[in-house]
Amino acid sequence: MAGLNSSEKTPHDDRSSSLSDQTQESPDKLKHLDLEGQDNAFTVQSDSETGDVGRQIELEAENSIKYRTCSWQKTAALLFSEYICLAIMSFPWSYSVLGLVPGLILTVVVALIVLYTSLVTWRFCLRHPEVRDVCDIGQHLFWGSKIAWYLTAIMFLLNNTFIQGLHCLVGAKYLNTMTNHGTCTIIWSLVTAIISLVFSLPRTFDSLSKAATLSAIFTFVSVMLALIFSAIEDKPAGYTAAQGDPIVTAFPVAGTTFVSGVNAFLNISYTFIGQITLPSFIAEMKEPKDFWKSVTAVTIAEIIVFSLVGAVVYVYTGNQYMTAPAFGSIGNEVYKKVSFSFMIPTLIFLGVLYASVSARFIFFRFFDGTRHKGNHTVVGWAAWTGILAVLWILAFIIAEVIPFFSDLLSIMSSLFDSFFGFIFWGVAYLRMRYDDHGPGFYKKRGIRGWIGFIVNVCLILVGLFFLGPGTYAAIDSVVISYRTGAVGSAFSCADNGL
Repeated sequence: MAGLNSSEKTPHDDRSSSLSDQTQESPDKLKHLDLEGQDNAFTVQSDSETGDVGRQIELEAENSIKYRTCSWQKTAALLFSEYICLAIMSFPWSYSVLGLVPGLILTVVVALIVLYTSLVTWRFCLRHPEVRDVCDIGQHLFWGSKIAWYLTAIMFLLNNTFIQGLHCLVGAKYLNTMTNHGTCTIIWSLVTAIISLVFSLPRTFDSLSKAATLSAIFTFVSVMLALIFSAIEDKPAGYTAAQGDPIVTAFPVAGTTFVSGVNAFLNISYTFIGQITLPSFIAEMKEPKDFWKSVTAVTIAEIIVFSLVGAVVYVYTGNQYMTAPAFGSIGNEVYKKVSFSFMIPTLIFLGVLYASVSARFIFFRFFDGTRHKGNHTVVGWAAWTGILAVLWILAFIIAEVIPFFSDLLSIMSSLFDSFFGFIFWGVAYLRMRYDDHGPGFYKKRGIRGWIGFIVNVCLILVGLFFLGPGTYAAIDSVVISYRTGAVGSAFSCADNGL
């Protein structure tokens, strides 16, 4: 395999020396990149960032396919489509497990942590504009290790393919719901994968930005309709006189297990954590220094929408009648189908977005420096289509092997978000401060240095919690689901509609 064979010199190998060289730049040159509040923190850029981006734009001026074309507004649209997604409808279930007060507090806390780590990611990319994806960052963070690059690449591709699989699963849920189980669930999952493959074919993020905007708008309408319908209908789905009216609790009910509590927390975290794609988006921006505008706007919208939808739907549905996603808790069939139908664009697009990120990663390793990367060639398009086809086949298999929504979210969150949401960016902060100030940097910067050091060590510890106890809880929940018959078997034709 041409760019992935360790015996051949790859693009990231060529950059490894420049990566280490940049870490030796003088602290004075890099001071403006301090994340902790120096003057003009959002407006000043490094000479290396300006020059490298300018050279990259010039180099692709003659290409028929140009990559550095995204404005901050288009990047915001991509982020909105990534975060304003179906996983929002897992928040009511999480609140029913955690209680309304802890649920809302965790929503805000996780959002602010992710905003902070996203800004760390952005600062790191500004220092190193030659990085194209999170795998390049993984190599640099762990002292230029090729092993770190390959391990990061494996997690990167698995994470993205699991998300594609989630959307195959939910696409099958939607089609079963609309057709009242018109055919075998495996067929519906396959249909979703094929449709998604077709929409994955555009090769630049700029060309996907309009679809991203449409996806985010339709998703917002969908969750707002679900919120309204939950509030105006008389009874939620599954209501019985014996169970009574919806029960809403401010705190976890007695008997809430560690596994269910951690899974609820992981579901919330999964929806916020998306830093894995940020280096890829920044690498296609015309002005990477403007990325903070995109991520700040999206975070504000996330806190408002996630909290509002989670709280209102939970209050009107209660602990007894909650499902994940919460569309299944809407009692009126017409209401349920109408609100769920507005989710169609994001059911397709978000899987498409992650497939595109993965395909670009692989494609660039094969064809970097060739005419196939920047021009319309038969070889280039055949390779691009083939890569996407393999990714969607793997996604389809994942959807059939783990055919349940909340547990699949939890597994992805514990295995991958532990690194890409927390550990990487805690290490990135410590590496940048070390490069700026040398050993004992936290002692040289007063209270601010100590606070930054402690906060980022805590981020690393949170990531390790996700990876250890989080993974245990997620896998145990899968085992329990199979043991109790809560879900069908793998590759089952059984109805999974809401």
